[in-house]
Amino acid sequence: MTSNTAQQDAAVADRSILANSAYADGRHLAARQSIYRWQQPQYDLPGIVVEELVGTSGIVLDVGCGNGKFVGRLHKDRPDLQVVGMDISAGILADVEKPVLVADAQVLPFSDNSADAVLALHMLYHVSDIEATIRELARVLRPGGVLIASTNSDTDKQELDQLWARAAGDVLGIPEGPARVSLSSRFSLEKAPRYLRAAFTEIRVRDLPGTIEITDTAPIIAHLASYEAWADHCGVPFHETVSRAAEIAAASIKAEGSFKITCRGGILIGQP
Repeated sequence: MTSNTAQQDAAVADRSILANSAYADGRHLAARQSIYRWQQPQYDLPGIVVEELVGTSGIVLDVGCGNGKFVGRLHKDRPDLQVVGMDISAGILADVEKPVLVADAQVLPFSDNSADAVLALHMLYHVSDIEATIRELARVLRPGGVLIASTNSDTDKQELDQLWARAAGDVLGIPEGPARVSLSSRFSLEKAPRYLRAAFTEIRVRDLPGTIEITDTAPIIAHLASYEAWADHCGVPFHETVSRAAEIAAASIKAEGSFKITCRGGILIGQP
């Protein structure tokens, strides 16, 4: 199990998988994001970022901007800012509001002290060297600048982890199958402050807990299926496991009336 977890962690930071499969376009990311429509309470994450940038002017770099959810909101609500979206995948940047750059978070194409704010939203767990990347984010920040990062807790969506393990076990004919790939575990809400302290002296955490309650299996299955890029690292037939998870979830909804998922994410605000 430990070996499998190490392999999964390596795959989560594999540049080829990230650029050519997981985020070759916005499809899988949108599927993971969509499940939050059923979360209570609702959090306007782009709105929170706008709020945290209320005292910021100048250049904002959205590193690992993905499908541009935050870039678009900043262009709309803060047209005074110079927002630059960056991602390792050229494909996912296709529909992101310009200007955008294909760039590696570990080697940013910006000089020292050149940005007023840097965003690293649900992406630091994807870089191979987390500590070096955090130092790189701090390098491009001007004195008084701000870093806004986000991630999930180690306890986030444990019901989906349990669903996957049970479905994988059924497929393999064993009591409990291998754990599903965890994207955020390398830079979870619990681990993040320690990492950030290497380059940021002031760190504030905004905890964002909630509960998702679903009466249709479709969002659950779309979420699980969005991990297809890492199918070879799951230790179980991927599509068969997703299908079995759909059956288990449907039975649970029929018996209980809904499928409940406990969520815990968070935003971290740091200053060098």
